[in-house]
Amino acid sequence: MSATPWSRGRILGGFGGPRLLFGRMYEDYGIELGVLPASRSRVLCIASAGDTAAALSQAGHDVTAVDVNPVQLAYARARLAGGASVEGAAEALMRLGRGAAGTLLPAWREAALRGFLALDDPARQVRCWRSDLDGPGLRRLMRWSLRPGGVLAMALLPSFASVVPARFDEVLRQRLERTVARHPNVRNPWLWRLFVGAEQPGAEQVQAPDVRLVQGDVVDVLERAPRGGYDAVTLSNVLDGPGPAFAGRLRAAVRHAVRPGGIVVLRSFREPGPAGAGWAAQDRSALWGAVRVVRLGANPDGTDDRRIDP
Repeated sequence: MSATPWSRGRILGGFGGPRLLFGRMYEDYGIELGVLPASRSRVLCIASAGDTAAALSQAGHDVTAVDVNPVQLAYARARLAGGASVEGAAEALMRLGRGAAGTLLPAWREAALRGFLALDDPARQVRCWRSDLDGPGLRRLMRWSLRPGGVLAMALLPSFASVVPARFDEVLRQRLERTVARHPNVRNPWLWRLFVGAEQPGAEQVQAPDVRLVQGDVVDVLERAPRGGYDAVTLSNVLDGPGPAFAGRLRAAVRHAVRPGGIVVLRSFREPGPAGAGWAAQDRSALWGAVRVVRLGANPDGTDDRRIDP
């Protein structure tokens, strides 16, 4: 087994075994649907809450969903069979944050937020964000809760707290403004999940019984796969927490398991490097710092890989 903190099945401190981490997923699978090859592509993804696996399967792809956390995998299996969503550790943290904001700031109460989420004009949305939502009260609350030494850092396991950007309050506000300035709220289910903790009205149920579910570390699964056995892999948060040795092993495993010309999608919560946010600006969930889409080349050392720009 590779040394990844995700194998504990926990993102919060405390004692005990694996827990449900994510009751929903916070990645815009529209990116995957836009860059993957034609339907019936062989795709590997992280199981998590099942949303991305279901969307890819419903689009006609042959999907394998992997999770190292047995509790999370069992939940994904139930959801893909039509089961209801429940709250995971991530949703619990978000609920506490929304509760604090709603108690202290009238603009962040659910009724007002639902009105904001019903808007369909990004220009109007960003004006409302700046005038009503992103005020001094929100900035103080986010500074207290999201900076190093704040509530979030104290709640997370050290491996995951180290991933949080140093000035995460400012970073998150910038990511939220970027999102509402680009994408109509009324067609953004991820913003509904983040702001009110609920599915967008009229959202389809997650259901895809044909998804193949595998328990295990994604690195181990990729290493055991036939060479070139996948047309694409999509990996969110996989490198958020583990160290360089794990990252090197993952790169080698991806090059083994994905055919030349195949697609790799990587999301990270961290701030982007010099290459910039990339596809993160297109991802409607607002949470990601960097989203990279790469087409693998034929050279084993990766020198002819090509980044696909938005």
